Amino acid sequence: GSIYSGDHEHYHFLSEAFEVFAHSNVLQRDMYPSANKLEGEIVAMALDMLNGGAVGEHHPGQEACGVLTSGGSESLISAVYAYREWAREERGITEPQMIMPRTAHVALDKGGHYFGVEVLHAPVGPDYLVDLDWVGEHITDRTILLVASAGSYPYGLIDPVDELSTLALKHGIGLHVDGCLGGFLLPWGEKLGHPIPPFDFRVPGVTSISADTHKFGYALKGTSVLMYRDKNLRKHQIFTAPDWPGGIYLSPGISGSRSGGLIAATWAAMVSIGQEGYLEAAEGIFATAGRIRASVESIPELQVMGDPTFLVAFRTNPDLLDAMAIFHVNDALIEQGWRCLLYTSDAADDDTIV
Repeated sequence: GSIYSGDHEHYHFLSEAFEVFAHSNVLQRDMYPSANKLEGEIVAMALDMLNGGAVGEHHPGQEACGVLTSGGSESLISAVYAYREWAREERGITEPQMIMPRTAHVALDKGGHYFGVEVLHAPVGPDYLVDLDWVGEHITDRTILLVASAGSYPYGLIDPVDELSTLALKHGIGLHVDGCLGGFLLPWGEKLGHPIPPFDFRVPGVTSISADTHKFGYALKGTSVLMYRDKNLRKHQIFTAPDWPGGIYLSPGISGSRSGGLIAATWAAMVSIGQEGYLEAAEGIFATAGRIRASVESIPELQVMGDPTFLVAFRTNPDLLDAMAIFHVNDALIEQGWRCLLYTSDAADDDTIV
């Protein structure tokens, strides 16, 4: 959650790009057309990576689009807001409800709390993926949104997006794929031949995707891309106050003033790394995760959770060790220079380290 690139020269380069645009405030978009162009190209590159062009194939006349936010939390919170506004204005739903896996990112709970959307937490099965039967049984006429993770923050797993898509299309509701963690990594893993199930706009029921440029996009902290299936859905995120005495106010997201420096640095990261650079980085990450997984699986007292590809979570084998033993495993890893995330997982009813 902290450092995704260990290349100090890369960060120096991004800091130089930031400096050129550090003074600009993109809230005044008419004053900084270059920032608009850079932001538009960031969104376009992200849409290309996540097959935004497939939207028109499933829904003729629709065109994928997006916005830049300050990070994964704002992307998720903004998505909840947009769906709430869409449901209120177009379906007359005043007491909205959303269904998300227990393993989905807590920023979605934050969005539900902020905007009065009831959150139902779906349990996960033995594979640590969302229980589809539970989701299907709990969809009501108040449900506006389903959520899938790609991959989930606790386990790095991809929920069954295709099956959730079928449910979303059947009930005419939204499906957000939280790719904040894996959105800038899983597409390259697929190109490298890893078994990555479809989770992007190729799946017809997916209506929005979030992907963090400041994670595996290797940009500076403070940027994420929130993409929508069409502009009609995105418009519900935009706030406009045309009659304010201070002049017309328009903001595409929660943030008001924003430095163009972060936009420039993000653009610089993406175009300098390029597809070849992202592929090379992904190859190393998937290979390393594979070695870690194989090592854990070689120890009978430990168990890998689910079928991970780039992020490996493991627990103690309950047949051989008490759950508390994982704390001793963590202590031993710390002594060898590792820093692991240790937590108690309600979803899995055990203690886990990642």
